[in-house]
Amino acid sequence: MSALQRLQEKIEQWKRDHDEIKRQNADLKSQLAGVAGAHEAKEALSLELENKKSQCQSHEETIASLQQELKEKDEEIEKIIAQVESLLA
Repeated sequence: MSALQRLQEKIEQWKRDHDEIKRQNADLKSQLAGVAGAHEAKEALSLELENKKSQCQSHEETIASLQQELKEKDEEIEKIIAQVESLLA
């Protein structure tokens, strides 16, 4: 095998290696874009979760307030019933 042939083979191998590296680079860029997109999605979901937590806490406070109001109304009703029973007696 002549030196020219060996040189041509090396050049062909370098071309194949170069093409493979370009393909791998494109794959890595694609993966990196996917990671960036996933990170943005995670951030959006985290913000949504915080909003939902805040809404849930607000609802819990409203429920507690309404339960207290219901308790007070029940006590008022019990007083009214007691007054009606004493009037009827």
